[in-house]
Amino acid sequence: MTNTLHRFGNAESFNDDYIVFAIPTKVKKDPEAVPKLHKFLELALQFNPVNLGDARHGGAIRPSKHLGPMAHWNRDNKPDFRKVIAGVDSPSTCAAVFDSKESAEKFVKRVKELDLGLSVNVSTSIDGAVDCCEFAELSRHSVGYSCGFEGNTEKIPDSDTAMLSTMCGHGMVSHSLAKKMICFVKENRRTPEQAAAVLARFCSCGIFNPSRAKRILENARQGHQM
Repeated sequence: MTNTLHRFGNAESFNDDYIVFAIPTKVKKDPEAVPKLHKFLELALQFNPVNLGDARHGGAIRPSKHLGPMAHWNRDNKPDFRKVIAGVDSPSTCAAVFDSKESAEKFVKRVKELDLGLSVNVSTSIDGAVDCCEFAELSRHSVGYSCGFEGNTEKIPDSDTAMLSTMCGHGMVSHSLAKKMICFVKENRRTPEQAAAVLARFCSCGIFNPSRAKRILENARQGHQM
């Protein structure tokens, strides 16, 4: 089970969204846990991830205590993958996010070949996850589904807002902020890249997909919805 299951959207909307998690043993004194996670993240760099995440310290696009809100529009939005890897100093859940099915498949295959002794799962559409397993010559161990939203669903925000805000499984990207970024992009006040970076900084574990966010924002600007 992973909080990425609650990402909103139909199967097609996850064609550019693949998250591969690695979780070490719960044995606190395992001396190999941190080196294994470093190897996992270093390996991911070979397959062009769009984000790396460490559940304890965040992703490759992070906030800063020393900058105000206006700095969002002038700061460097390039992901700092090395900072994520260097920051893993204790056993944690780590993740690599890809916007390409081919990259995700090749990465999963290499992880299998290295046999690091980590628990690994893939989060995307069911078909996408199955394809990753088949490419790596793995039999699917199990599958988890999110049952979606139930109850008074008319209070749920529009699909574009929901797709953006649910990319943070811990709920750190608010609906209001996502709506604001959509409005900024529609009004040509900010680019999809700028808006996606702002949203990514609020994701506390680094599983936000800036590439998917840019696509959603651009579709919203053009008046298209998934």
